[in-house]
Amino acid sequence: MVEYENFKQKEQQKYEDFRKKANKNYADFLKQRWEEMATFRGLEPPTEPKPVPPVVCPEEDKRKERKDDKRPYEEVVVVEPPKPQPQPVEPVKPVAPPTPKKETIGTTFYGTRMQCTVDAKPQLALDGVSEEAIAEAWQALSSGQCDGLLAQCLELRSSHRLNDWGYIQLLDRLAQQCCPQSPNKATLLMAWLYCQSGYRMRLARVDGRLYMLYASENIIYRSNYFTIGDEKFYPYKGEQLESLYICGAAFPKERSMTLKMSGEPQLAHRSSGKRALRSERYADFKATVSVNQNLVDFYNDYPTGSINDDFGTRWAMYANTPLSQEARESLYPQLRNLLSGKSKLQATEELLNWVQTALVYEYDDTVWGYDRAFFAEETLFYPYADCEDRSILFSRLVRDLLGLRVVLLYYPGHLATAVRFEDVQPKGDYLQLADGRYYVADPTYIGAPIGMTMPSVKDGPVTVIELR
Repeated sequence: MVEYENFKQKEQQKYEDFRKKANKNYADFLKQRWEEMATFRGLEPPTEPKPVPPVVCPEEDKRKERKDDKRPYEEVVVVEPPKPQPQPVEPVKPVAPPTPKKETIGTTFYGTRMQCTVDAKPQLALDGVSEEAIAEAWQALSSGQCDGLLAQCLELRSSHRLNDWGYIQLLDRLAQQCCPQSPNKATLLMAWLYCQSGYRMRLARVDGRLYMLYASENIIYRSNYFTIGDEKFYPYKGEQLESLYICGAAFPKERSMTLKMSGEPQLAHRSSGKRALRSERYADFKATVSVNQNLVDFYNDYPTGSINDDFGTRWAMYANTPLSQEARESLYPQLRNLLSGKSKLQATEELLNWVQTALVYEYDDTVWGYDRAFFAEETLFYPYADCEDRSILFSRLVRDLLGLRVVLLYYPGHLATAVRFEDVQPKGDYLQLADGRYYVADPTYIGAPIGMTMPSVKDGPVTVIELR
């Protein structure tokens, strides 16, 4: 036991020495002259063709006998699942239990109280934003005074299941609580916490103001950016800056953030109130649903972006994000009861008609003034939904409730889905993918059964977007 404890202490010391050296080297880089760089204008989302309007399927078409029709497609977009989140270069020591003498740093994060208890708030002597001043303040933060705060921030990220975007927002709010009278100190503290958590960031300044730039594997649309090396860096909060003086130094093992989510953030409950949704074709297929208003607010502020400027990855991000626990607990027992005892084919038909007819269609430009995709949660909340919103929700329901594989189908100006069945096969339009036949199911072709493609897009090009 003595030998083991000695070994453990030596290993811990190695980690601490490595981190101290890394921060000292980084502070030395901060002292060097920062390079002036010009901004690049934020990229606009790819120009979409005019949206394909919803169509009501004629009754006579529904009654016609359908034959299998193998449809061609141009490509398959594959989106990798999110990697485990970045971690500090060393295991951060746990924090001792709070005592009455400790100070609490807290903020309300989308209706959820999040707080850290520390011996004392970080002390920053930041006199201006010169290279020397920033380097000295960085060394002060790295002296150990903020390790307890860092450990608790990482614990909040874990316990509340904050993804990378949620985490950077939390750090910003906590840093402002620590340094309420100094935006530059708050920015430096946020940047230090973000960097020490394992993320790739760069410090920048202009006109006496300090900024943090973050790197993202996603292109963040409509946000100006700076190119450092071969990677885009975005000013946090999307400041539309013309130029900045930037320190291009990298920190060991840093990683870019991602907009992908493996689960919804755990936020305090604030019910949206119940919403009734009823199918037109199946009179008894009706359900009420409520969602977490705090989560809707979080999604409302969420940036939109894609990977490698491939718009299909944007829709996959929305579709692969699970419904919240509240929405599942509110809606899924009702839907499971309605689908009980039915074949997966019949169950899918009924879910499809429910999404087709219970939701009111409206164009994004009319409601929002720009193209905006919804997470499934938002489609259950907002009064209007277009083709992409319906397809994202429908794909989520079929995967969760029936365990069937679903893909998104992108036609110019239109988004639909296709479902792979494991037992009884329907008839109609399908795509042959590596793992089997996927039959078209279009939530915007109102009243159309599985296997029918909207006539206006049937002969056009289609891209398949794989979903988890």
